[in-house]
Amino acid sequence: MTGLKKISIVALALLMVASLSFAQGAKDQAAASGQTELTVLYYIDMSAPNSADEIEKVWDRFSAENPDIKVIREDLFNEPFHQKTEAYVASGNLPDVVYMWPGGRSTSLQTTHSVKDLMPFLEKDGLVGSYAPAALAPQAAGYLAELPNGITSSHMMFANTRVLKENGLSMPKTMNDLIAMVPVLKSKGIEVIGMDNMDSWVMQSCLFSLVVGRMGGADWYERLDAGQINFADPWFVDSLKVIDTLYKEGVINRNTLNSAYGNGRGNFAAGKAAFFIDGDWACANFQTDSSTGKALISPEAQASDIELVVFPEIPGEVIHNTTSGVVGTGFGMSASIPAGSAKEEAAWRLIKYLQGTYVQTYRLTVGSSFPSNLNVDVEKVIKDNNLEPLVGKRAAFYQQYGTTPVIDGVLHSDVFNVINTGLQEIGLGSKTPAQVAADVQKAWVAFKAGN
Repeated sequence: MTGLKKISIVALALLMVASLSFAQGAKDQAAASGQTELTVLYYIDMSAPNSADEIEKVWDRFSAENPDIKVIREDLFNEPFHQKTEAYVASGNLPDVVYMWPGGRSTSLQTTHSVKDLMPFLEKDGLVGSYAPAALAPQAAGYLAELPNGITSSHMMFANTRVLKENGLSMPKTMNDLIAMVPVLKSKGIEVIGMDNMDSWVMQSCLFSLVVGRMGGADWYERLDAGQINFADPWFVDSLKVIDTLYKEGVINRNTLNSAYGNGRGNFAAGKAAFFIDGDWACANFQTDSSTGKALISPEAQASDIELVVFPEIPGEVIHNTTSGVVGTGFGMSASIPAGSAKEEAAWRLIKYLQGTYVQTYRLTVGSSFPSNLNVDVEKVIKDNNLEPLVGKRAAFYQQYGTTPVIDGVLHSDVFNVINTGLQEIGLGSKTPAQVAADVQKAWVAFKAGN
């Protein structure tokens, strides 16, 4: 056993000891008060706008309306969240309600059947028709493991039209137009495209998934799974070459590999990048924080200077004007909760609330997600609440572009982690697109042989 593995095992063990001690103390308190106790693992960036407001308006409100339920919430974000989830799965002590993805980083939750199928709960309460059909489609393990917040576009290109105009530039129609902007903007100390690529998933999810869809077609995964194409073929190698070209031409600076997720948004807001690539959820980070009254981008600037678009036409693409999308994140229920128990009823009551009209309307108003609940009248909410321009522009964005799969939404982690690493190696210049494609194909063959 390597030293690194020993350290990882010890770290996981310490995480679980701390979590179990915390949970036991909470259980004792809940039992003493006669409440049903629910442990919740939640994903939240407490430094993001409106995060504190969410605790009050979402979680505290539930507790006030449901005094018979005691919610013990554990808040984590980014890699610490995913690491803790894996520790819980390995230990078999999953919290009662857990924030999760329909696949990708939550694959282990699904394939181990650590969470229940939520469709029977929706059917029993007559709620199936209350959600967009795509949101209720079977997920990674073939069932509805989490009730989603909405449908998510993992790629959104934020454009600062003021920066473009001030430098005599217009919105790009092709990738070559972006390349032509490099010397103009570089001379002013402005980046063409800002990204935060230190975390390996960002490039894969927020840009490369779009490129793969454009080059391979909307059905690339189905054809790959059927053995009709593979990762060594030109469509995938050429997709990797696109990323290589963007780095080499300076459209995306290699120093983005040193930028932790979320750090680049301020630079874009300050006009230090003409474009910024992230997921649609980043809209919330540019909007006004109700607790401070401040915004990275003022409502006036949102209206006049910011457009939400997709990456322009790529040489050799077989489909056009697409983004990459996947069913959004949501909440699942631990499979260890006894069927028919008071705890199961409480857990389902919480999940229904978190994906009900009130909470999904709240998330829409702060820009954190776009509703999957069909009872939320988006246009009316925008009008009645005089919501910031980015909310309306985000609504329009979904109507303009087709959608192709997100890589970590369809591929197993044994494969997409190799892609993630390979994209960083291309960014660093340590591997060529052909070498990365060979690595990915090898991982794909190994995965298929074992499954």
